[in-house]
Amino acid sequence: MNAVQSSTVSAVPLLEVDGLRTQFFTPAGRVHAVDGVSFTLDQGRVLGVVGESGCGKSVMALSLLGLLPPRQAAIVAGHVRYDGRELTTLGRRQLEDVRGREIAMVFQDPMTSLNPTLSIGDQLMEPLRRHLDLSRQAARRRAIELLEEVEIAGAATRLDDYPHNYSGGMRQRVMIAIAVACRPKLLIADEPTTALDVTVQASVLDLLHDLQQEYEMALLLITHDMGVIAEMADDVLVMYAGQVVEHAPALELFDHPEHPYTEALLAALPQVDVVGAHKQHLAAIPGRPPSLLQPPAVCRFAARCPYAEQDDPCTSQMPELREVRPSHFVRTFHPAIERVAAAGVSA
Repeated sequence: MNAVQSSTVSAVPLLEVDGLRTQFFTPAGRVHAVDGVSFTLDQGRVLGVVGESGCGKSVMALSLLGLLPPRQAAIVAGHVRYDGRELTTLGRRQLEDVRGREIAMVFQDPMTSLNPTLSIGDQLMEPLRRHLDLSRQAARRRAIELLEEVEIAGAATRLDDYPHNYSGGMRQRVMIAIAVACRPKLLIADEPTTALDVTVQASVLDLLHDLQQEYEMALLLITHDMGVIAEMADDVLVMYAGQVVEHAPALELFDHPEHPYTEALLAALPQVDVVGAHKQHLAAIPGRPPSLLQPPAVCRFAARCPYAEQDDPCTSQMPELREVRPSHFVRTFHPAIERVAAAGVSA
């Protein structure tokens, strides 16, 4: 059993990712975009994946569904098992049968994800006819129901509109409707509110939460927003420079962050007092992530870590992902629980 899997799990997880490595092939060399990522996700659970831009979150999601650009990127190692079935060895047609019907994805930018030359109705009906074999008339009725489910006013009259006739928030609701059209068991949402204003973001997240609960879907929620993670996720995967650096239940992670990078992410969140004034300045993380063309063979956060010393193992070795609290895994030689214990001994 992989290190990030609970020893108490008895049933086969809905999604099991084991040692996933995805690389891009560029003139400058191979980019190690996803480097040994492992996790499991059970039916009905929400796993939040968080990390700064470029850490590999979106590439990992595209890898799961076989959506990597051909000849430019590939999975070079690891396994992706959905409901006990290995996805990395499926052919194109077999993967197309899985996508949309059993696993669906909501992308970051609905304007580029929706086809501007097709009506909203045609794009909603396509997965219904493809996967459920509905007649055009039955698919149209179901498409209207889906627009109503995602709270598009006047659904029957808006079905023949084109994407440019919809606002950004409405387009994202359409993308969610397309994703849940066939009631998939697993929904992947990749930064679903990035291009939306704050009030629209909240309504879209509420919609995702309600649909996830109603359909009892597993949800893989990818974001850079720790606030969204706090509201939505049951468990959290923190990624840095292509690797998982922390994996824990959401409440546990916010109460007891163990990795220095997770601590830094939480310290960078704005905090306000009861009258709305900022309590402190935002804490920026110094330095930059390492190049993934030639990632270091040591701890990838060491150059930015306040606890890394010149003779520390983190400057000469790669830390393993290890359990430091029940169901709480971290990749560092300096977890908070050991730093606190060491401080107590020295005192």
